[in-house]
Amino acid sequence: MGLFSIFKKEQKEDLNKGLEKSKQSIFSRITKAIAGKNKVDDDFLDELENILISSDVGVETTLKIIDRLTKRVAGEKYFGSGELNEILKEEVVKLLSENNTPDFTTYEVPANTKPYIVLVVGVNGVGKTTTIGKLAYQFKQNGKKVLLGAADTFRAAAVDQLTIWADRVGVPIIKQQMGADPAAVAFDTVNAAITHDADVVLIDTAGRLHNKINLMNELSKIKRVIQKVYPDAPHDVLLVLDASTGQNAFEQAKQFTAATEVTCIALTKLDGTAKGGVVLGIADQFKIPVKYIGVGEKIHQLQVFNKAEFVDSLLG
Repeated sequence: MGLFSIFKKEQKEDLNKGLEKSKQSIFSRITKAIAGKNKVDDDFLDELENILISSDVGVETTLKIIDRLTKRVAGEKYFGSGELNEILKEEVVKLLSENNTPDFTTYEVPANTKPYIVLVVGVNGVGKTTTIGKLAYQFKQNGKKVLLGAADTFRAAAVDQLTIWADRVGVPIIKQQMGADPAAVAFDTVNAAITHDADVVLIDTAGRLHNKINLMNELSKIKRVIQKVYPDAPHDVLLVLDASTGQNAFEQAKQFTAATEVTCIALTKLDGTAKGGVVLGIADQFKIPVKYIGVGEKIHQLQVFNKAEFVDSLLG
C-alpha cells in the first residue's frame, strides 16, 4: 500500500484521535437513541435525522442517508446499536462511492505528469498555508522533489508563513515582494520547476472571496499564464476548507466551485471540532473528491482521505 498508506497503524490512531469529538457527538447519541429498541422505528429515524443535521452533515445528505437506511431495514428487526451502526456505515460508504469519492491510499503523483502542478485555493484562516507545508513534507518524504510558489501576494504574512514552511520542510520557494502580480509568481514557479526537474509544484493563491468575479479573473489569469509554460497545467485545483466552521464550509465550497474548476478538496482542523459530519455532506453534495483531511497539528497529521476508514472512525 506504500509507505504513507492511510491504513498504517499510526495513521489510523491519528484518525481515531482526530475524530474523537465528532465521534462522541454522533456515535454516543446514536447508541442512546437505539437503546432498548429491537427495530428501527420512526422515532429512531427522527432522532438520527436530528443527530446528523446537528453534526453538520447537511439536510440533503442526511435525508439521503435516512432514506437508504429505511429501505435497508424495512420489515426487519435489529438488536442493539452495534448491528445498526454497521449497516449505517455501509450505507454511508456506498453513498460516497456513488458521488465521485474515491479512496486515496498514498500521496500520489499522477503517472506521466512531471511536474505535477497544484493550485491551492481557499479563504484566509482555513489552514491553506499549513496544508501546503504539510503536503510538501509528505511528498518530500515520499521521495519527490518539491517546489513552492508564493502567489498570495496581497497579504504580506502569507508569503512569510509559506517561507517558514519551506524552510521547515527543506524545500525551495519562489516568491516576490508584496503586491506583485500573482500570475507572474506562478509563471516563475513553473519555469523554475521545469528547469530544476521538480516533481511536485504547490502554488499558494490569494485567500479572498469578497468579490467572486475578481477571484475568478485572477485564477483564470494564473491558469493562462502557467499554461504558456506547461499547457496541461494545473493538474489539480485544491480547495482548502476549515471543517470546524460547519455550514460556513459549505458556503465557501459553493462560492469557490462557482468561481473556478475545483478538482479536489482538503478539510482541515477536524481534531478541534465535533462537526466532522461536514466531510460527508461536502463529499456528497459537491461530488468533488475529498483528497486530504487534517486530523492534528503535527506535520505528519494531514492524511489522504479513505472513505471507509473515515466512516469507520467517525461512526465508531
